[in-house]
Amino acid sequence: MEKFDDLTLPHQLITALKKQNITVSTDVQQKVIPLALKNLDLIVQSETGTGKTLAYLLPLFMKIDVEKKEMQAIILAPTYELAIQIQRQIELLSENAQIGIRSVPIIGNVNKERQITKLKGKPHIITGTPSRILELIKARKITAHTIRTIVFDEADRLLDENNLEAVKAVLHSTLRDRQMMMFSATMQEGVIARAKEMMKDPVVIKPESLLTVPSTIEHVCFFAEQRDKIEVLRKLLHIYAPFKALIFVNETGQIDNVTTKIAYHGFEVESIQGANNKLERKKAMDNFKAGKMQLLVASDLAARGLDITGVTHVINMGIPQEPKDYLHRVGRTGRNGNTGIAISIVTGRELNLIKIIEKTLHIQIKLKDMSHGKIIDARKQEI
Repeated sequence: MEKFDDLTLPHQLITALKKQNITVSTDVQQKVIPLALKNLDLIVQSETGTGKTLAYLLPLFMKIDVEKKEMQAIILAPTYELAIQIQRQIELLSENAQIGIRSVPIIGNVNKERQITKLKGKPHIITGTPSRILELIKARKITAHTIRTIVFDEADRLLDENNLEAVKAVLHSTLRDRQMMMFSATMQEGVIARAKEMMKDPVVIKPESLLTVPSTIEHVCFFAEQRDKIEVLRKLLHIYAPFKALIFVNETGQIDNVTTKIAYHGFEVESIQGANNKLERKKAMDNFKAGKMQLLVASDLAARGLDITGVTHVINMGIPQEPKDYLHRVGRTGRNGNTGIAISIVTGRELNLIKIIEKTLHIQIKLKDMSHGKIIDARKQEI
């Protein structure tokens, strides 16, 4: 890692970063910022926790003309939570740098008239979900012809079948010479090919070692019959006593069941899922971040892209089918030099997935057991 001084950032931004206790740049920031400042189109694969948000925000802040009262950049995000997370980082950076860059979150299922009122102030940056942004572009509340930069955060999801049509419509409403930057933790070749069709000779940036899990994370698994998983979870929560744990459920329909049964045993727990309304999801996230509760149950979709500090444990109530999804999950812990524990509760059928993940991610997931309230190594014959 290098100091931000090496990237010739303005002193206001360096000062602002220091206020967040950020003094060195990450690899992706070193690669992205100089190219972004040249207005090149970029496709960037950057793993969870590598600082990709600042990789695009810092050059964006350097290019925004604060003297102009016009909309200059759009940051697209696939979910409400990610859009709000980006918005908060923009506000924090702007406040700490005392630059005066204004931004507005534009997301669906909230009061549209309030959003329109805020847009009358001509924010420099608009952050939000594609469908609502497109709706307000069509209503001529967002002046798309002044947009010079469009950022895709979690580009793989923005380019999927659920979002692609709205994303293309947003792009078509802007000028052809605008800059595009796409970021995602995983970039399949099909996604990259689709992205290239929309861009001007993009530079593709990939990490040297793909799908790398931080060495600060310990990986363990416990065998259980499917019907016994929640009971095993209960016992593990008592033994590990996590300060802050994310519990991932493969099947969205099981989220309420897991949450209710864990709450019954006296644990402070809430959940986030697509069925929640925006206020419920925001309340759950805020409580979890603030430490008002120790457990948050979620699906991969609901938690994708969220940056939550202080997560000590990630618990899988089943193994995801793809190693990259395991990486997304466990990458929520063991950040910024802190240690973390990834715990998986698996059936006999899922043990084969464990082996695939170990081979793909070059990690060891140790099979453990419980005895008299303690964690012990499992006997090999149990595998």
